Amino acid sequence: MGGWAIAVHGGAGVDPNLPRERQEEAKKLLTRCLQIGISALRSNLPAIDVVELVVRELETDPLFNSGRGSALTENGTVEMEASIMDGPKRRCGAVSGLTTVKNPVSLARLVMEKSPHSYLAFSGAEEFARQQGVELVDNDYFITEENVGMLKLAKEANSILFDYRIPAAGLESCSVGAAANSPLVMNGLPISVYAPETVGCVAVDSEGMCAAATSTGGLMNKKTGRIGDSPLIGSGTYAGDLCGISCTGEGEAIIRGTLARDVAAVMEYKGLGLQEAVDFVVKERLDEGRAGLIAVSRDGEVACGFNTNGMFRGFATEDGFMEVGIWE
Repeated sequence: MGGWAIAVHGGAGVDPNLPRERQEEAKKLLTRCLQIGISALRSNLPAIDVVELVVRELETDPLFNSGRGSALTENGTVEMEASIMDGPKRRCGAVSGLTTVKNPVSLARLVMEKSPHSYLAFSGAEEFARQQGVELVDNDYFITEENVGMLKLAKEANSILFDYRIPAAGLESCSVGAAANSPLVMNGLPISVYAPETVGCVAVDSEGMCAAATSTGGLMNKKTGRIGDSPLIGSGTYAGDLCGISCTGEGEAIIRGTLARDVAAVMEYKGLGLQEAVDFVVKERLDEGRAGLIAVSRDGEVACGFNTNGMFRGFATEDGFMEVGIWE
């Protein structure tokens, strides 16, 4: 074992014209979340506790697309989803269609630990939340003025608003990447408004146990009832004996490619290292989809890959390495 490690993301696909101050806000939030995770890992908390703790922090801050600050449905409401997975014995929990649960990732963990099921959705998930006594809030709590404006923009463009998925040239791994100079055009309309994205965290503790968690509000202007990759074990989230993975980006493409599980599969069956596995899956399993992912291995390695224009991400390992980035 190579010691503990942690990775966090705030979404793949970044507006190339994102104002510098917003970039700095994102980096500060990612750094704060890393520090929370590092402190927990140094205190010997298990990886499953660490990923829940970090994702709760991301859900509480409105900067990214999860919890407060979630993307809005076509009806102007919030429907959130999340999943969590504990590598030992591959235990997992997932939720979808949440409208009042303040921290969806914690309800996902309760599904894993306090129910006989792995996945609860919509009214059933909300009823389970009430039974478990989790903190509930009005739907308005999750809605920000910025996202109301973005929904209006999406409706004017007559489109589901994907977050900025402008691809750089080919595959980008953690050490490679560049910002595109061309603006995003949607249905012939230039768009220069920042859209938030999915959040996630993966960690391996000092015992070599991996865990992963992912949370999102989904797509801006999505149809009510739409379910993306984030709550789907094996697609948006996966953890096992070898690694933990959290994905972000175009959910439908991630679902088709079973992206998260495939990273673990090629490590297990092809004998690839963590970064090799991540690069292979992003290149070979997304077809024309745009996405990214973060990963940790039981040996204390961190990795990421994306074929979008940047990804909000941060990493830290027990040997002192720490990095927060968007483009490079």
